[in-house]
This record gives sequence, structure tokens and C-alpha cells, in this order.
Amino acid sequence: QVQLVESGGGLVQAGGSLRLSCAPSGIIFGINAMGWHRQAPGKEREMVAVITSDGRTNYADSVKGRFTISRDNAKTTVYLQMNSLKPEDTAVYYCNMKGWVYDKWGPGTQVTVSS
Repeated sequence: QVQLVESGGGLVQAGGSLRLSCAPSGIIFGINAMGWHRQAPGKEREMVAVITSDGRTNYADSVKGRFTISRDNAKTTVYLQMNSLKPEDTAVYYCNMKGWVYDKWGPGTQVTVSS
């Protein structure tokens, strides 16, 4: 079973930057959309950024202008560049890849922004 492997989380001061990466552990076909979601303590999981197979992107209002989602040329690895981080960005960040017959999630990577 192909799993998603995330990396890049950690502890950073407010105003700092982090870059998250997510790649499948094996071959995966027909990815329609790749995205990042996050869940803060006591809150529901929310969409952060999504990129579709044709390159369209969508961002949560709270991260527009600060975060950038991108992918590699093979369109199987997705990145999230996070700049100007704020304490309210603290959460577990989850990678997601959707195809016609699958909806895969990574185990999550912790991002903590100190004030």
C-alpha cells in the first residue's frame, strides 16, 4: 500500500519560514489534486492549500500571500513553502493526494511557531 511521507515540520520563531514536503512511498498514478491541511489543538482540520493536476491553486484566506504550494516536475511530490509564520499557524500539517479511486493522507507533521 502506497503511503504518503511528510517532512519539514519543526519549531520556528514568529516571522520565520519552513518548507514542508510530501512524497508517496511508491508509484502512484492519476493524482487529481495534492494539498495540505492542518489541525490545531481543539479545532477542526482545515484546508491550507491545494494544487490540481492542471496547476490551479487554492489557498485558505489566512495564508494567502504567505504560503506557496508547488510540486515537482513529475507531479508526485508536493511542497508547502511557509513564510512569515505566525503563532496561529501552529498545527499538525497533513498532506493529501486524491485520485479517482483513492484519497490518501499522510500521518502529519508538527509545525510550532513561537511568539
